[in-house]
Amino acid sequence: MLNWIWLGLILVSIAYASFIPGRMVVVSEALLDGASAAVTLVIGLVGGMVFFLGLTRVAFDGGLRDWIGRVLARLTRRLFPAVPPDHPAMGAMIMNMASNMMGLGNAATPFGLKAMSELARLNPHPGAASNAMVLFLAINTSAITLFPPFGTIVVRQATDSADAWAIWPPTLIATTCSTLAAVCAYYALGRLAVFRHRPLANPPAIQLDDPAEPEEADAGPVETREPVTLASWLVIGAFAIAVFSGLGLEAGRLHGELGFIGTFKQLVRSWLLPLLIGGLLLIGVAGRVRVYDSMIEGAREGLQVALRIVPYLVAILTAVAMFRASGALDLIIAAIDPYTSSVGVPAEVLPMAFLRPLSGSGAFGVMSEILTVYGPDSFIGYLTSTLMGSTETTFYVLALYLGAAGIVDGRHALAACLIGDLAGFVGAVLACHWFFG
Repeated sequence: MLNWIWLGLILVSIAYASFIPGRMVVVSEALLDGASAAVTLVIGLVGGMVFFLGLTRVAFDGGLRDWIGRVLARLTRRLFPAVPPDHPAMGAMIMNMASNMMGLGNAATPFGLKAMSELARLNPHPGAASNAMVLFLAINTSAITLFPPFGTIVVRQATDSADAWAIWPPTLIATTCSTLAAVCAYYALGRLAVFRHRPLANPPAIQLDDPAEPEEADAGPVETREPVTLASWLVIGAFAIAVFSGLGLEAGRLHGELGFIGTFKQLVRSWLLPLLIGGLLLIGVAGRVRVYDSMIEGAREGLQVALRIVPYLVAILTAVAMFRASGALDLIIAAIDPYTSSVGVPAEVLPMAFLRPLSGSGAFGVMSEILTVYGPDSFIGYLTSTLMGSTETTFYVLALYLGAAGIVDGRHALAACLIGDLAGFVGAVLACHWFFG
């Protein structure tokens, strides 16, 4: 699908520009400018990507993901009653969800593949998705992300945002809406006759290959832990007392000026980043991690991620720049803007909304181009940034996970996931209007 979208952007740009005198020169210049802008943007991304993925790795090694997994275990036993609590599928699903909640998509994928493979072994209807598979996919593609969307925030910083972290609370609200809607859709659609299990005429002969064990797929640093000392606990306690005392004083000062809601918004915008950084480091300290060594390991991964997205950004930003320079995008926006604006959605963000379920890299490129053109701190910039983190790449995840389990009939998985995507979009719009007006 992305192949046709990318090809269509370029061909339509050239064809449309050919009917407007002098426009082809503008399109040619936009091609080169778009490619140059992509490389410049990546240079600005590298530092932030390296630093924040390094911090995430510190918390990862400190045991945060394991703790989240233990909390989720109680919930997953209720959501997946057909899966035995001690079955490998249950453990893989829990670790997949915990990784997604931390924003560690690369670490989540091996667990997800393992979970689908193990669920296939429990499936009484080979070739057709079981209820547990459908629910797992609905949760996976709409996963609540507790951590900030670091990649999006770094792009906002690279485009000179005055408040790059302001999108974190709206993104959390949007992902919550997405997950709740997807889970509710799973239960509601599962009652419909059209989505009930039907025997397949020719069930596929499925040979399940065990994916690499998650521990092997994400081994991490060789050994970064050291015995916890009294000095470490003193550092944690002193830091917590100092910071929360300062937070209380700041909240009291702001309450008299801004009231409760205004104080909450201001504290969220100005305090979340420092508290997050300090919290991640202290998790590493409490988990007996040598935080500097762990940080370096995570930073190396961040550098690889930043370099890996260069081709995608160059391809997408060049195509979108040509499409915009040709005038075709302005024509489309002018046609649909009266309808979308009436419900509080600028037409300029719709390309992002349509592309997000199809391709993460493509959506990342479109978001970068929108922030560059309209500014990261405009309402369009805020909403586009929030949409980037509101859902997953639904079609990619479904194709990957269903294929790994040998499923040819996904039943209501696609419908539940798309309903989650729509709820994430609506939640992002409402949250951005509440936070940014």
